[in-house]
Amino acid sequence: QGQVVESGGGSVQTGGSLRLSCAASAISYDWQCMGWFRQAPGNEREGVASLAFDGTTNYKDSVKGRFTISKPNTLHLQMNNLKPDDTGMYYCAVSPVPACASSFRAGHYIDWGRGTQVTVSS
Repeated sequence: QGQVVESGGGSVQTGGSLRLSCAASAISYDWQCMGWFRQAPGNEREGVASLAFDGTTNYKDSVKGRFTISKPNTLHLQMNNLKPDDTGMYYCAVSPVPACASSFRAGHYIDWGRGTQVTVSS
Protein backbone atom coordinates (compact mmCIF):
# COMPACT_ATOMS: atom_id res chain seq x y z
CA GLN A 1 0.00 0.00 0.00
CA GLY A 2 1.25 3.44 -0.85
CA GLN A 3 2.16 6.08 1.68
CA VAL A 4 0.80 9.58 1.36
CA VAL A 5 1.79 12.37 3.74
CA GLU A 6 0.42 15.90 3.73
CA SER A 7 2.00 18.96 5.29
CA GLY A 8 1.64 22.72 5.32
CA GLY A 9 -1.69 23.26 7.03
CA GLY A 10 -2.22 25.95 9.63
CA SER A 11 -4.35 28.84 10.80
CA VAL A 12 -4.66 32.08 8.86
CA GLN A 13 -7.00 35.02 8.66
CA THR A 14 -9.34 35.71 5.78
CA GLY A 15 -7.33 36.73 2.73
CA GLY A 16 -4.24 34.84 3.84
CA SER A 17 -2.33 32.14 1.99
CA LEU A 18 -1.11 28.63 2.68
CA ARG A 19 0.83 26.11 0.63
CA LEU A 20 0.06 22.45 1.17
CA SER A 21 2.45 19.71 0.13
CA CYS A 22 1.93 16.01 -0.47
CA ALA A 23 4.59 13.34 -0.62
CA ALA A 24 3.57 9.97 -2.05
CA SER A 25 5.76 6.89 -1.99
CA ALA A 26 5.49 3.14 -2.54
CA ILE A 27 2.70 3.68 -5.07
CA SER A 28 2.37 0.30 -6.76
CA TYR A 29 0.49 1.42 -9.88
CA ASP A 30 0.84 4.02 -12.62
CA TRP A 31 -0.94 6.99 -11.10
CA GLN A 32 -3.42 8.87 -13.27
CA CYS A 33 -4.36 11.66 -10.86
CA MET A 34 -3.26 13.18 -7.62
CA GLY A 35 -5.87 15.23 -5.88
CA TRP A 36 -6.80 17.30 -2.86
CA PHE A 37 -10.02 16.77 -0.97
CA ARG A 38 -11.29 18.55 2.11
CA GLN A 39 -13.81 17.84 4.82
CA ALA A 40 -15.31 20.30 7.26
CA PRO A 41 -17.05 19.11 10.44
CA GLY A 42 -20.54 17.89 9.62
CA ASN A 43 -19.89 17.98 5.89
CA GLU A 44 -19.07 15.34 3.34
CA ARG A 45 -15.60 15.09 1.87
CA GLU A 46 -15.37 17.16 -1.31
CA GLY A 47 -12.87 17.42 -4.10
CA VAL A 48 -10.92 20.65 -4.29
CA ALA A 49 -8.30 20.22 -7.01
CA SER A 50 -6.73 17.46 -9.05
CA LEU A 51 -3.79 17.06 -11.37
CA ALA A 52 -3.80 14.38 -14.05
CA PHE A 53 -0.71 12.60 -15.33
CA ASP A 54 -0.94 14.56 -18.59
CA GLY A 55 -0.97 17.86 -16.69
CA THR A 56 -4.70 18.47 -16.88
CA THR A 57 -6.02 20.27 -13.81
CA ASN A 58 -9.51 20.33 -12.35
CA TYR A 59 -10.79 22.67 -9.64
CA LYS A 60 -13.89 23.01 -7.53
CA ASP A 61 -15.72 26.10 -8.77
CA SER A 62 -15.42 27.97 -5.48
CA VAL A 63 -11.60 27.80 -5.48
CA LYS A 64 -10.93 28.64 -9.13
CA GLY A 65 -8.64 31.63 -9.41
CA ARG A 66 -7.51 31.24 -5.79
CA PHE A 67 -6.00 27.75 -5.60
CA THR A 68 -3.28 26.31 -7.82
CA ILE A 69 -2.26 22.66 -7.94
CA SER A 70 1.19 21.75 -9.23
CA LYS A 71 3.71 18.95 -9.09
CA PRO A 72 7.25 20.14 -9.82
CA ASN A 73 8.41 17.19 -7.72
CA THR A 74 6.00 16.64 -4.87
CA LEU A 75 2.39 17.72 -5.14
CA HIS A 76 1.55 21.21 -3.94
CA LEU A 77 -1.62 23.20 -3.46
CA GLN A 78 -1.09 26.94 -3.30
CA MET A 79 -4.09 28.53 -1.62
CA ASN A 80 -4.49 32.30 -1.84
CA ASN A 81 -7.20 34.68 -0.68
CA LEU A 82 -8.45 32.09 1.78
CA LYS A 83 -11.98 32.32 3.12
CA PRO A 84 -13.61 30.85 6.24
CA ASP A 85 -15.49 28.39 4.00
CA ASP A 86 -12.11 26.90 3.05
CA THR A 87 -11.69 25.62 6.61
CA GLY A 88 -11.39 21.87 6.90
CA MET A 89 -9.12 18.87 6.95
CA TYR A 90 -7.31 18.63 3.64
CA TYR A 91 -6.44 15.21 2.27
CA CYS A 92 -4.12 14.24 -0.54
CA ALA A 93 -4.98 11.15 -2.58
CA VAL A 94 -3.69 9.16 -5.54
CA SER A 95 -5.76 7.51 -8.26
CA PRO A 96 -5.03 4.91 -10.97
CA VAL A 97 -8.33 5.61 -12.74
CA PRO A 98 -8.13 7.73 -15.95
CA ALA A 99 -11.61 9.15 -15.31
CA CYS A 100 -10.25 10.91 -12.23
CA ALA A 101 -9.19 13.80 -14.48
CA SER A 102 -12.78 14.88 -15.08
CA SER A 103 -14.46 14.20 -11.77
CA PHE A 104 -13.91 14.36 -8.03
CA ARG A 105 -15.18 10.90 -7.19
CA ALA A 106 -13.44 9.88 -3.99
CA GLY A 107 -13.97 6.25 -4.98
CA HIS A 108 -11.48 6.72 -7.84
CA TYR A 109 -8.69 7.30 -5.33
CA ILE A 110 -6.91 4.43 -3.62
CA ASP A 111 -4.17 5.85 -1.44
CA TRP A 112 -4.99 8.63 1.02
CA GLY A 113 -3.03 10.63 3.55
CA ARG A 114 -4.19 11.36 7.07
CA GLY A 115 -4.86 14.99 6.33
CA THR A 116 -3.62 18.41 7.37
CA GLN A 117 -5.86 20.96 9.06
CA VAL A 118 -6.57 24.33 7.48
CA THR A 119 -8.38 26.92 9.58
CA VAL A 120 -9.37 30.31 8.20
CA SER A 121 -10.73 32.86 10.66
CA SER A 122 -12.78 35.91 9.78
